[in-house]
Amino acid sequence: MAENVFTVLDLLDLDLREHNELNLKCLCGRSGLSSPIKEQDLNRPGLTLSGFFEGFQYSRIQVFGNGETLYLKKLVTENKLDIIKKFFEYKIPCCAFTTNLMPEQKFLDLAEEAGIPILITDLSSSEFSRRLIRALNTIFAEKQVVHATLVEVFGIGILLKGASGIGKSETALELIERGHRLIADDAVELSCVNGTLIIGRGVNDIAGHHMEIRGLGIINISHIFGVGAIRDSKQVQLVVELEEWDSAKVYDRLGSNTTNIDYLGVGIPVVTLPIKPGRNIPIIIETAAMNERLKKLGYFSAREFNQNVLKWLEGQNARAAYYDKNKLR
Repeated sequence: MAENVFTVLDLLDLDLREHNELNLKCLCGRSGLSSPIKEQDLNRPGLTLSGFFEGFQYSRIQVFGNGETLYLKKLVTENKLDIIKKFFEYKIPCCAFTTNLMPEQKFLDLAEEAGIPILITDLSSSEFSRRLIRALNTIFAEKQVVHATLVEVFGIGILLKGASGIGKSETALELIERGHRLIADDAVELSCVNGTLIIGRGVNDIAGHHMEIRGLGIINISHIFGVGAIRDSKQVQLVVELEEWDSAKVYDRLGSNTTNIDYLGVGIPVVTLPIKPGRNIPIIIETAAMNERLKKLGYFSAREFNQNVLKWLEGQNARAAYYDKNKLR
């Protein structure tokens, strides 16, 4: 696939699994499989088939459900092929028929002549549309590759960052040994989905679940720890920046102020963990993950601590004022 070009053939070759599978097959128009798909939205061409071509979203994938297929049959039966011919004059990337609905042979012949691929799936129109939009959102999402390690800890996607040799891979390895999961090591591809979510995955499938440990070499995490120790992608919900301990630097000791780092226009909470002998970084990261989960549930430990301290100070001040007032009497 050429850079930044996604074709109909790429759509058929997508390696989607389980609840993401599209189950697409090509019926005809294979000469047009190299046609680019430029939009991530879909179009239901019912109004167009009735002869109204104004505002026709022809550059989108055309989805034919039960209604469109029945109307198409009516056009062929009444020999109104001029509408179908005009339909195929537009540069349509492809047409997809859902629920194993087979189009009329005349429609297939005209599509073959125009070089427009006709696809079919056994999925219902609603389910196919949901899966296809989800897949296209991922494909057309803005992407960025970062030097980091991505792990899942207690359901939270944590991006481990830091200078080369700081111990990102070793920290991730300890977390995996403690029952957590690896998404990608060394190079992580971030993509922005729906403008609000940052999804991380390995840059390629070959190196995705492998890890480089200095002095040991390349290891396959799935072979050593089992398939339960890996996953293909995960939303990035927390960034942990590992750095050498700097005695001159003042580190956050309360955690009341949330700091964000920007990736593809989305702010993600970030914490800085200084590394020095004696600090158990994996346990601290586990605690950070659980604390982040509490925040998502609306509980902020640092804020509650601050509120409790303020209440205690107010109580102490009121008590002192009361006793001072009694002394003056």
